[in-house]
Parts: sequence; structure tokens; C-alpha cells
Amino acid sequence: MKCFTIGHHTIPSDRMLLIAGPCVLQSLDLCLQIAEQVQAMCDAMDIAYVFKGSFDKANRTSAKADRGPGIDAGLEILARVKDRIGCPVTTDVHLPDQAAGVAEVCDLLQIPAFLARQTDLIVACSATGRPLNVKKGQFMAPSDMQYVVEKALSSGAPGLALCERGTFFGYGRLVNDMTGLPAMRALGVPVLFDATHSVQQPGGLGGATGGNRAMVEPLARAAAAVGVDGLFFETHPDPSQSPSDGPNMVPLDAFEGVLGRVHTIWRTTKPWLT
Repeated sequence: MKCFTIGHHTIPSDRMLLIAGPCVLQSLDLCLQIAEQVQAMCDAMDIAYVFKGSFDKANRTSAKADRGPGIDAGLEILARVKDRIGCPVTTDVHLPDQAAGVAEVCDLLQIPAFLARQTDLIVACSATGRPLNVKKGQFMAPSDMQYVVEKALSSGAPGLALCERGTFFGYGRLVNDMTGLPAMRALGVPVLFDATHSVQQPGGLGGATGGNRAMVEPLARAAAAVGVDGLFFETHPDPSQSPSDGPNMVPLDAFEGVLGRVHTIWRTTKPWLT
């Protein structure tokens, strides 16, 4: 990866990028607690940190599921986290007409995996002048992401990262093909690995998505060994109290150990990558 600029922060190729936070935004105090603790971990390990939280979980399994605080309240929380902690912030953008407003607060715009082929959304987000993080669709081959890269860069995106988060294979679980990581890096853009969404079990809890938290660290270690430019995790002080994705989130009190072990592998293998 060449230098990747997010807001006022330029991340050199020899520094790992971490995107982490709760799945869905809850209270400001909770978000500040998570951001402050993760930022301290990253400072100690010399990792570049971006706080992530969603104002709307638009693709919930059940119509009765909690979707989040909404765009206005969510952006207010993100703005205050950014101001208090000093880190860049990111969130999901679901609709083209949300892009400009989100870009006023967020330093990085995230395209959800189910929307990775939505041309109007990618064009609108690219036109804001903010860099993008596009999650590879669970239904897409790594090579298909070349067209996402072309759409974004031709529409004015100043920077772009691709994020692997698992592929549908059969029913009830996701599978990770680690050969897809170097395939996407060959497209000339940074590649991230989403360790927590990769262990999702869609519909595994009936009206909600389940997950296998025990496999988060093994997959993150594998991705770091194969070669990525950064990692994506969701973490929470009490995952059982998260309205979304609790079963696959890393408890906040365990996150420093997970991050440290994965970062050790990342630092070891990074010099070998071309």
C-alpha cells in the first residue's frame, strides 16, 4: 500500500490501519469509552485508528430489529467522538442522498457489502471528496472488485480501500478465501480484512444474525500472515448488550490482547509483501 490519507491523517505503508468500534451507535458515553480505549491501544502499538459506528443498520434480518439512532443523532455522536478523541471517524452510507451530509462529519465513507455494486451510491460517495472503504459483497468474487475500483476512482474518490468480510457458501455461515486478499491488493488499492463480520452466521438466531466469536482472532491472524493493509473489528464492553452483531464482536476488555497478537504477525510479514 502506498500512503493512504484519511482526513488530516496520512498512513504510510509500514503502519497498520485499524477500523474499529461498536456495530451500531448507541450512547455518546459508550462510544467515547470504546474510542478512548482503542485509541490508547493504537497509540501504544503505533497503529493508525479510525472509529466506526453505524447510525442505521438498514439490512437487519427482522423488521422488528433495532436499527440505530438515525442519521442526525448518529452524525452528532460521530462528530463529538472525532472532536474529543481526535481520531478520524467512519460510518455506513446506504443511499446516494446521504453521502454529502455524512461527508461533512466523516473522514472515510463506508459502502456496505450488500451495496458494493450500487453504482449511484459509489458515484455519490466518491463525489464528496472523501476516501471510501468498500466492503466486498458476500456474493462477489475478488476479481469483481476491479469494477468497483474503476467506478470510484473515475468518479473522483481521492482514495479507496477494499474490505474482505467473507463469502456466502451454503446456508448459515460465511467462508473466507484468503487467496482473495492478494488478488484484491493486485488491483493497486489498500485491502482490509473484516474479522468480526467474517464469522457471522446469517439468520443463525432465527430473526437475527448469529456468529462465532471464537474464530475472530484465528481469521485475523491468517489475514495478517497472508498480507493486508489493515484490519476491521467490532468491539463492545458487553457484546450481549449490543443491538446488533453481539455474537461476533470482541469484548473490549479482550481486544488489546487480540490486537497485539495480530499486529505482531502483521509487523513480521509486512516486509515480505510487494
